[in-house]
Amino acid sequence: MKYATIRSTGCYLPEVEVPNSVLAEQLVHVPDFVQKMEAGTGIRKRWYAPESWATSDLALPAARQALERAGRKPEDVDLIILGTDSPDYITPATSVVLQHKLGAKNAGTFDVGCACASFPTGLAAGAGLIATNPGIRTVLVVGAYLIHRLADPKDPMIFFYGDGAGAAVLEPADEPGFLGSAFQADGSYHSFWGIYSGGTAEPASAESVAAGRTKVRMLERYPPEINDQGWPKLVRRLAADSAFAIQDIDQIIFTQVRKPTIELVMKELGLPMERTHTIMEEWGYTGSACVAMALDSAVEKGKVKPGSLVVLVGSGVGYNQAAAAFRMPGKA
Repeated sequence: MKYATIRSTGCYLPEVEVPNSVLAEQLVHVPDFVQKMEAGTGIRKRWYAPESWATSDLALPAARQALERAGRKPEDVDLIILGTDSPDYITPATSVVLQHKLGAKNAGTFDVGCACASFPTGLAAGAGLIATNPGIRTVLVVGAYLIHRLADPKDPMIFFYGDGAGAAVLEPADEPGFLGSAFQADGSYHSFWGIYSGGTAEPASAESVAAGRTKVRMLERYPPEINDQGWPKLVRRLAADSAFAIQDIDQIIFTQVRKPTIELVMKELGLPMERTHTIMEEWGYTGSACVAMALDSAVEKGKVKPGSLVVLVGSGVGYNQAAAAFRMPGKA
């Protein structure tokens, strides 16, 4: 049996720095909002891509870095899985655009569209395909986020949105590697946060554009217990199904939206904060990319080492939640 292992990771953070002081001027019509949100989330700044860029342009340098670190060329890639909720187009898939820009001429592609749950979902899908398909040996999994381009600049929720991309290369190994995955969702929340005109439910029109329905909007606030209770439930199920103990986890990485939520969940799981890693303070909420970017950052900072048991937990609008567990290659 073949197992999938994370051979390498990559990350790209764009160059345009947007500190909270800039957003405070932009959101002057909402007094003290930025100050309150900084205190409640831990986010101090975010970074924007050039206005001429699409999501595939953000994904490209992260993908290149991951491949270079794995010692692979674009033509070595058998499959590209790209997770985003800020696609280049409604159709075709952003993954196929990335395939062209990357020069991965031998790769098939598909997109995953479950927001911040997309990266662990993509890793789990890639691991399963490696295990069951002899012809699939190198899988590039990418998370990318450019949703500030799809937001109203006067919408207070723009406080959260930072641009970025992260990537991982999956390849076969003789032993795990990939230990397991777990998923949960509740579609009754699908109308809370999203882009509600431009698809088949409401094709874009002059009226919907003027009303702002082609922009990302939060219409109702999610109850905090979705993550406060949902993340521990998902992690415990993943651990039970994958035959490891919670205390065995060396690093657990969550969706990077609110640091206090991560602190609460770590306490609930009985894990010290040293066993998690956060990036939202300096990079903002990078949505579909945030789990991938935080994983790469943890690797670069030496928090994820050879032999580490790593759990990745993504929570996205809809809502979708996904978790995946990996034993990193090499000896501890």
